[in-house]
Amino acid sequence: MKFFVDTAEISEIASLADSGLVDGVTTNPSLIAKSGRNFIEVVREIADLIHGPVSAEVVALDKDGMLREAEVLRKIARNVCIKLPLTLEGLKACKALSDEGVMTNVTLCFSANQALLAAKAGASFISPFIGRLDDISQDGMQLIEDIRHIYDNYEFKTEILAASVRHPVHVLQAAKIGADVATMPPSVIRALAMHPLTDKGLETFAADWLKSGQTII
Repeated sequence: MKFFVDTAEISEIASLADSGLVDGVTTNPSLIAKSGRNFIEVVREIADLIHGPVSAEVVALDKDGMLREAEVLRKIARNVCIKLPLTLEGLKACKALSDEGVMTNVTLCFSANQALLAAKAGASFISPFIGRLDDISQDGMQLIEDIRHIYDNYEFKTEILAASVRHPVHVLQAAKIGADVATMPPSVIRALAMHPLTDKGLETFAADWLKSGQTII
């Protein structure tokens, strides 16, 4: 499974990039607004830090407007992935861009039927929102399973990018089902490495080593 970090905070991305755990970055208008910085500048800096896909989202609602914005975004860097909404206009734009070999991420997916349409439109990634479905008492992970089943049936190349990930259990469940990617906040990536027994074990090792009076260097 590939890990994407879902943030527009450059310092967070740089810190995680050093770990070698980050394969890409996803942003959206809300995250960019939260950063308080210029959209183009932020995307350019992220694309310089990460070699993998960097999703930059259009804000137009019509196909022509999306394609005009995509033309600007794709010139920022070769690894910029154009993020499009899962609407009929967004799917039209996806098809046009995919036909040109442009990397695309179709976002705000909440049903398997929507995911099927995105795959038919040639999307590079489909972003089903797990957490937002859980918030309204629907099973977000069942959506991942349904999409995986459909894509495998027809050998679609579109990668399932589990989004709206809220906690490590989401990551585990998505990985077991076979999602290709999980995008998550920096806090969730860090939480994946945490376990109280790991901390307890390290404390014991450190105490025993101190008693031995030895040094390695």
